[in-house]
Amino acid sequence: PEYFSVGERQSQRQFAMFRASRRFLSTQGFQTPLSKRIGLKYPLISAPMFIISNKEMIVAAAHAGILGSMPSLNCRTSEQFESDLQYITERVGDKPFAINLTIGLSKKDRLARDVELCFKYKVPVLITSYGNPSKIVEEAKKSDVVVLHDVINLTHAKKAQAAGVDAIIGVSQGAGGHAGAINPTVMWPWLVDALDVPVVAAGCIGGGQQVAAALALGAQAAYMGTRFIASTECGAEEGFKNMVVSSSHDDIVYTDQVSGIHASFLKQTVPEGVRPDRTPDGAKKWKDIWSAGQGVTLINEVQPLGTIVENVVREYHAVIERLKGF
Repeated sequence: PEYFSVGERQSQRQFAMFRASRRFLSTQGFQTPLSKRIGLKYPLISAPMFIISNKEMIVAAAHAGILGSMPSLNCRTSEQFESDLQYITERVGDKPFAINLTIGLSKKDRLARDVELCFKYKVPVLITSYGNPSKIVEEAKKSDVVVLHDVINLTHAKKAQAAGVDAIIGVSQGAGGHAGAINPTVMWPWLVDALDVPVVAAGCIGGGQQVAAALALGAQAAYMGTRFIASTECGAEEGFKNMVVSSSHDDIVYTDQVSGIHASFLKQTVPEGVRPDRTPDGAKKWKDIWSAGQGVTLINEVQPLGTIVENVVREYHAVIERLKGF
């Protein structure tokens, strides 16, 4: 029997088509020139985090369509680093991933060996920090390797651009780890206007709304660290992950009392009277002093990294659709 009129059935079909299109839209890829060059489905980067980023996160990120990364120094030795590179390359296929080379924090011999291993295993993207990337860039250009360099101000950005890097990561106020002091809505468009290379936005990016904002401000990718602490693949201990979930921006302290350089930490993990110490022994205390950014406010649960990416992408598309309605 015909329970609905022709007009009602037509409306139902239109609504069903709308819902189907939203489901497709919610996870469809979106690209920028930089993410397209790297080969990403989405212009998102899982930022390298000291101690807790690992090979499992890189593999999960690659299969989720984003760029995963970790510092080479998260492996205690170059031998362990090579083992991790073997693990990664065996599992990601032709999908891109990145390694962070912390130039000024690495011993000369260790840095040279890690760079050599990156080229041996054809790491497609290198993220350089804490120093002059010129020598690494020179070698990278011979192999068509993309080099990103993180900065907290325009002076360092211009130096890195002059060194030949392919993009600048602008680490703004509110980021986890060694963050800058410039508000993200000022920093990112400022860098975009002042530089000739693409800008990657870093700091306070907790979801798809912030990704949309970063792209609207001219960035060509979003750099997310804190959000991925609360992933099942992350190497952070469960107490760390749970604290990220339960904390807000009021629980973040920006201080130079841990390493001598201003960085963001979960306030309750920073002991009173701690003295800055950048020696290898001093760095060990970072295991118990947990770094995170103000984006903790936007994190509500621990999830698989792939699920987090799907949620961020859905949020991004929802924002774009909402803006179209204005």
